[in-house]
Amino acid sequence: MSISAQQVKQLREQTGAGMMECKAALQEAAGNFEEAAVILRKKGLAAAAKRATRTASEGAVVSYVHPGGKIGVLIELNCETDFVAKTPEFQDLAKDIAMHVAAMDPRYIRQEDIPAEVLEQEREIYRAKAKASGKPANVIEKIIEGQLTKFYSEVCLYDQPFVKDDKVTVGQRISATVISTKENITLRRFARFKVGEGTQKRSGDYAAEVAAQLN
Repeated sequence: MSISAQQVKQLREQTGAGMMECKAALQEAAGNFEEAAVILRKKGLAAAAKRATRTASEGAVVSYVHPGGKIGVLIELNCETDFVAKTPEFQDLAKDIAMHVAAMDPRYIRQEDIPAEVLEQEREIYRAKAKASGKPANVIEKIIEGQLTKFYSEVCLYDQPFVKDDKVTVGQRISATVISTKENITLRRFARFKVGEGTQKRSGDYAAEVAAQLN
């Protein structure tokens, strides 16, 4: 079917994917925007996975201070080249992630950053609740996995619904920029500061490191 330039532009603005990728996705989805967005997200995850082995040693440190000056965030977002690090797409992504961290206060970057003892503790809590409700053993394990998925979406940055568009996760937001820049992009670390709170160590962050340098 015929896809108009306006349709392609609209999908590009919605997903951050490239023009050709958007046109192909719309053609595959017969003009359905929701289906086309899903197609692009799936391709984005695949593209990100392929590029994840590439060295991302360039990038930028970006700050965000929430209006009112009570919450501030520093993040280090990496990419492969200094050229991409200076592009509006990369800078916008970095700012979006910093703002997201300020709003959603994630504890970890990825699922693999969660300490084994924390995961085991969560499993035991879910198991105890399921047993108390009289669920059979084969159902309990499914309940535990479902609860862990919910836990990841609450505490892991990459799994959290993106604060500016809760239909996608932060990981999918990053993947969209991977598609458009054609480079591996990864969040290395972050620090979140809130007035009146002590410095809290986060997975992969450098809050304590920064605080030590300031003291």
